[in-house]
Amino acid sequence: MAVIQLAPHRTDVNPSQSRTARVAILMSTHNGAQFLREQLDSLIRQSHQNWTIHVSDDDSRDATLAILQEYQQRLSPERLLIRRGPCRGFAVNFLSQALNDDIQADYFAYCDQDDVWHVDKLARALDWLQQQPDEAAALYCSRTRLVDAQGRPCGMSPLFSRPPTFRNALVQSLAGGNTMIFNGAARRLLQQAGNIPIVSHDWWMYMLTSGSGGRIHYDPIPSIDYRQHGANLIGSNSSLSDRVFRVRRMLSGHFQQWNETNLKALRQQPALLTPANRKVLERFAHARKASLLQRLPALTRSGVHRQTLLGNLGLLAAALLRKV
Repeated sequence: MAVIQLAPHRTDVNPSQSRTARVAILMSTHNGAQFLREQLDSLIRQSHQNWTIHVSDDDSRDATLAILQEYQQRLSPERLLIRRGPCRGFAVNFLSQALNDDIQADYFAYCDQDDVWHVDKLARALDWLQQQPDEAAALYCSRTRLVDAQGRPCGMSPLFSRPPTFRNALVQSLAGGNTMIFNGAARRLLQQAGNIPIVSHDWWMYMLTSGSGGRIHYDPIPSIDYRQHGANLIGSNSSLSDRVFRVRRMLSGHFQQWNETNLKALRQQPALLTPANRKVLERFAHARKASLLQRLPALTRSGVHRQTLLGNLGLLAAALLRKV
């Protein structure tokens, strides 16, 4: 399948620039000792080696900190930095890392504590990111390979075929934060928006980048092994039952609450959105509050959509029930 490309590539990037690009790996931890070593080892094995790991730990009570300190001695305190997290959930933890001016790099990669990165994850992302203009927000994300608690492959995340757009971002997060790598311009968007309440760091990154007219590359080739286990915060959305569960959750009112949070956050920073996307935002906001007879036509005019047929049917049902 062809890779989705939103803008022309640059042709003035040479291989030596790619090798020297600095990447800040932003890891959030909380009682992650069970799988942490395997994840850290996968970071160390990356074919692109110019990286630093910045860990923000949310009050772990298991062996997480001891493992991190062991690897810090192995790598050096300059290569693996550990700080105390805000202890207000994973989204706040990741956002605090992205907003931290003490963390300086050319590119930034969100990193969960329990996955395994494929050896070429950074290199593949940089191949695309370094072809984008420095002044344009650029976000790389990908599909994932699913593995069980023992690391055995057990499927793939959904393969989305519709282009990444703000109209999609308003009602769906395209890819997991554990696959996301972004440039300095995208990071500046986060900093301009500031430390505000959000639903999830990856969804917020997708909304801001697409809303600003930035470039987004959804890679259909997996870049990580996404571990499925009982402590996962977010499910894989890979099976029909997973998707039905998501639709049911949408109809239960969770989706409505999430949209309230996202719309409030976006409306605080209208200057970060293109004029066209500001109109999309207001049309969607109007459709959510419209009367029953006007709701579906207004939602259609806004252009918002999800990536799958089942998701769009759920969106329409939620709109009819005023659960959007």
